[in-house]
Amino acid sequence: MLALELAQKFRKTRSQQRFISFISMSSTIGIGLGCFVLIVLLSVMNGFEKELTGRILSVVPHGEIYSKSESGIENLEAQLYRFSQDSRLASVTPYTGLTGMLQSNGELKAISVTGIPVEQVGDKYAERVSTQDWLRFSRQSNSLIVGKGIFSSMGLQVGDKVQVLIPQTTHDLTFKAPRSITLEIAGVLSVGGELDNQLGLMHLETASNAIGISSKAQGLQFTLKDPFSTYDTMRDIGYSYPQAVYMSDWTRTQGHLYSDIQLVRAVVYIALSLVIAVACFNIVSSLVMAVREKQASIAILKTMGASDSLIRNAFVLQGVINGFIGITVGVTLALLVAPNLSDIVRVIESGLGVEILSGDIYFIDFLPSSLHWQDVVVTIVVAMFLSVGATLYPAQKAVNISPTSALH
Repeated sequence: MLALELAQKFRKTRSQQRFISFISMSSTIGIGLGCFVLIVLLSVMNGFEKELTGRILSVVPHGEIYSKSESGIENLEAQLYRFSQDSRLASVTPYTGLTGMLQSNGELKAISVTGIPVEQVGDKYAERVSTQDWLRFSRQSNSLIVGKGIFSSMGLQVGDKVQVLIPQTTHDLTFKAPRSITLEIAGVLSVGGELDNQLGLMHLETASNAIGISSKAQGLQFTLKDPFSTYDTMRDIGYSYPQAVYMSDWTRTQGHLYSDIQLVRAVVYIALSLVIAVACFNIVSSLVMAVREKQASIAILKTMGASDSLIRNAFVLQGVINGFIGITVGVTLALLVAPNLSDIVRVIESGLGVEILSGDIYFIDFLPSSLHWQDVVVTIVVAMFLSVGATLYPAQKAVNISPTSALH
């Protein structure tokens, strides 16, 4: 292709002009760096989203309904069967929830305990509770599993006897002396972040008896096949439920985490797209100066019969080559770094003796990364589009050169 040969010829001769060469190189580096950082940071956001779904949403129910009355869920078995036929739901679990104060050795700590049917939910907590702790928990009806943060902050040990103080109210909204139940610590629940300082698990029957639920459960917890459709699904279930119930979903309790991830993703994408755009402006600068330098050569080509499209394509290809080199280098480096980012960060942490993400604050203690090929494709398309767009003005400027005035 003649236009490509001309573009390569112009690039070789132009390399003698150091300033133009420097601007061209800086545009290539800027595009490559923008593509590299954009893909890596999008992979980090994907990793956070994956960990949110895999960790927190594996323990926190996607949605739940709980009875307005003190008697609990009516016709529990019939309702469980009805929901088992719903194609939107992966599982439905009866539960009884209670909030109180955990007392041990004179210390008090707030805790939110969920009574669960132990024999039905073993797989759900398999990655968050050790096998030995779960076996111990399942064998004793008065046992309690507490979050890792509660376990360590109160200095608890497996086998310790603790009391859970449950507040009681009357119909005139006055408080009575709290009800106390004695439980035995059976193990530790490890989810990550603040949840480790809040959650506890106990047997469903024990929890229902503790707060006077006459039926088997206070409410139902739902795991959806698509957790991001929970808002509409839970309202459809709640509004059509034959009993007066309250309804809730994970977006009310943990949704801020997902919203933060999406917000950061959008900000990162916009900011780094602008970085790539700024780098592409250097292509404009370098090509404008190249056109001015090559006026005589362009005029000679025109007098020899070169068409406007040939001149235009030659300078467009010059800019595209710069963009292509930058995109190729940036994307290649990103493909090497993004899948191994967690291991790279661990090495840096151990070498510098620092901790980037603290498990006491965040729901994970490592920097996650999950490379999605659609992010790579979109980044390449955006960068190439900006690179081509940056060449149009200089290429048209080259076309507009008059052979007579240039040679004169």
